[in-house]
Amino acid sequence: MKTINKVQTAAAGLAVLLALTACGGTATDTQSTDLPKTQNTRDISEGVQPDPAAVALLPESYKAKGEITVAMDLSSPPMTFLAEDNTTPIGVNPDLARLVAKKLGLKLKFENTAFDTIIPGIDGGRYDFTATTMSATPERLKVLDMINYLKGGSAVAVPHGNPNNLTNDTLCGKNIGVTKGSTQQLRHLPNVSKWTCEEKGKPAINGVTLPNVQEALTQLDSKRIDGVFYDASALAWANEQQPNHFTILEPRMDTRTNTNVAMGLKKGSPLTPALQKAIQSVLESPEYKESLEYWGLAESAITEAEIR
Repeated sequence: MKTINKVQTAAAGLAVLLALTACGGTATDTQSTDLPKTQNTRDISEGVQPDPAAVALLPESYKAKGEITVAMDLSSPPMTFLAEDNTTPIGVNPDLARLVAKKLGLKLKFENTAFDTIIPGIDGGRYDFTATTMSATPERLKVLDMINYLKGGSAVAVPHGNPNNLTNDTLCGKNIGVTKGSTQQLRHLPNVSKWTCEEKGKPAINGVTLPNVQEALTQLDSKRIDGVFYDASALAWANEQQPNHFTILEPRMDTRTNTNVAMGLKKGSPLTPALQKAIQSVLESPEYKESLEYWGLAESAITEAEIR
C-alpha cells in the first residue's frame, strides 16, 4: 500500500485506487443516484437477459464452466477503479464487462492486475479477455483479437495554472509522464515528439515511464515532471475530484492520438465471435448509453463492435 498524498485523497476517489492487489467484487443492487459515484456499487447489468445470438456462438467449454474472467487495471477512474469499499470494481469498463457477461449468459470474474501484465496473462491463458481502456496497436494485434467498444482520446495535464505556459506544441525537451504499457507510452508520445519536435530540429519530448496515473500525478504535483500524458477521460475525472492541483491543456492532444478503445482476447480465440456479438448487443442496449452518461462519457459512444 502506497502512502496516500493530497493528490490521491480527493473525495476518496483516488485513494481507493491504491489497493492494487488482485481481487474480485460483485456489484450490489445499489442504484441511488444520491450516492457519490465512488460509493455507488450498483450493478447496471441487473435484469439484462442473455442475447441468444451471442450464446449460440459461445464455445461449449465456456457454457460448461458458466464463467468468464476479465482482466483490468483497476487504477484509472472513471474508466476502471475500485469503489470506496475497496472491493467492488466500478466505472465504465466494469459496467460494460458486466453487460457483456450477461449477454453471454455467464458469470463474470474480475482479476485486478497491472496494465502491462494483462496481455501476457491473456496470451498465457490466465484471463479470457480484457476491458481496460486499451486501444489496438500493431504490436497488440499480433497477439490479440481486439473489438471496439468506445471512442478514446488523450490529453496533457500540467501544473495548476500552467506556470510554464506550455501548449501541446511546446513540450519539446520537457519531462512528460506516461504510464507503463499505455498507448501514450508506446505510440502517442513518440509520434507527437516526432511530429512537433524532432522533425523540426527541436529536442525530443522526454517520456518518463511511471507505473500508474496516481504516481504520475503525484510527481506532477511535486514538480518532478512537467506534464502527464494520459487518457483524457481519466484526467478530467481526477481534475473534477481534486480541483486546483493541475490544469489540462486545451484543446485535447492532436486528433491523430484519438483512437477507438477495444476489448481484447487471445488472437484466434474460439471466444472471439461470441464476444464480438455480445459487445455489439451491448452497444445497441440502453444500458450502454446509461453507463456512458453516468460517467460523463456520452460523447464516447460508438455503434459498431468492429473486430480489429
